[in-house]
Amino acid sequence: MRFTRNALSAALLAATIAAPAALAQQEQHGRKWQPPPPTAPVTVTVVKAFNGKPYENAGVVFRAIKNGKDDGTLEVKTNPDGNAHIDVLEVGSHVLVQVIATGYATAATEFDLGSEGKQVTLKLKRPEAQVSEFIDNDGKPSQTKPGVQERVIPPNAAAAKSNPQ
Repeated sequence: MRFTRNALSAALLAATIAAPAALAQQEQHGRKWQPPPPTAPVTVTVVKAFNGKPYENAGVVFRAIKNGKDDGTLEVKTNPDGNAHIDVLEVGSHVLVQVIATGYATAATEFDLGSEGKQVTLKLKRPEAQVSEFIDNDGKPSQTKPGVQERVIPPNAAAAKSNPQ
């Protein structure tokens, strides 16, 4: 009984002495904490080009590139005032901003982000005619009219489908 009491006391004393030493060793050799890099606020205001009114719920896509490394892509929706605000982009990043809105052509801009932040206004325009470098079946450059595009079936193809031989 006396032996177990002495052995238990010795084990408890050893554990008490070893615990602070183990914690100190972990602190010296553990992972080094680094503060997050400085960030700057960016506000994008989205308005309609023909009347200057704000556009609500447009998708504003931010893509940040710093030192040739892509930091990722973030999307924010505009509020009722047409503003999209973000404050997690690193200072010194090259930022590409793209606005996607239903019924309007995509608007985009790019800039370098300074420590004071950036405020950008993008104007949405209605879709314009699209001219392609490809040639259509008549030998003319292909041109698509503005607006929502619908599938067009050529008349000779529709007749061939209705008359299978």
